[in-house]
This record gives sequence, structure tokens and C-alpha cells, in this order.
Amino acid sequence: MSFIKAKEYITKYGLAGNIMEFDESSATVEEAAHAIGCDGDEIGKTLSFIVDGEPIVVLVSGNSRIDNKRFKKEFSVKPRMIKYEDVESLIGHAVGGVCPFGVNDNVKIYLDESLKKHEIIYPAVGSSNSAVKLTLSELEEITNYERWVSVCKEDTN
Repeated sequence: MSFIKAKEYITKYGLAGNIMEFDESSATVEEAAHAIGCDGDEIGKTLSFIVDGEPIVVLVSGNSRIDNKRFKKEFSVKPRMIKYEDVESLIGHAVGGVCPFGVNDNVKIYLDESLKKHEIIYPAVGSSNSAVKLTLSELEEITNYERWVSVCKEDTN
């Protein structure tokens, strides 16, 4: 169901042809990079947090890691990831398929500056065996994001 919801969301923007489904898992950065045939850092990794009692997602580049100090500077709280068992009900997608498309209405979406290193980003599409190929401008256009943030550690490649 989550895949269908995310696919319908992306289809509204005329980008359904960019969606890929795989026979293998793409639930982790490494698996997604292997399935797509790209560098792991080009994977759009969607991380789920609770900020001020509300769920948010932050899309970061695949090899990036959250920097606690930067996160606190952006959101005025320490990063607190959503518990595995609560992700699907709070965000609208299960772990392994979390993406910024077709999330629950109350979920705020943020894009991290780490994505700007790439011309193309491959976020999941609501399932553990899917991805969508997007340029940064397409990502901005179709993602109902709040703002760009800088919450990751400096380049870890």
C-alpha cells in the first residue's frame, strides 16, 4: 500500500516513468546502490525523527551521517529518531521504504545540503525494493519540503 501511495504521489508530477522496482531489496543504501548501479552517496536516505512531539523526515545523501550539534542548531532539540516499530504509523511508510512522497499529512519534510553534491538522487518509493531517479530540481518541485537544512557531518566519503 505504501508503494502505491508514493507512486500515485510521484505520478501527479508526471514522473512515473522514473520509478524503478527491483527483484532484490533496496532497503539499505548499499542494497539500493547495487540494485540501481550507482554510488551509494547518490541514494536519497530518508531519516525519521520526532521534533517538538511531531514526526519529521530529513532526506540526506546516502553516505551522510547526522551531526548532533548541527541538528540541534537547526531544530533546537537533540536528534531523536523514531522507534523502528513506530515509523510506519507516524510517517506512512515502513522502514526500508521511507521516502518524502505520500507521507502522512502532519509529517514535515526537510532536504539536507548533502544532497547538493549530486545532479541525480535516488530516493525510495515507499517500499524496500523501489527507487525513483530525480534531479535536484525535480526533487524540490515534487517534495512538499519545508526548507533546506544542514544537519549532516562534513563529507564522509
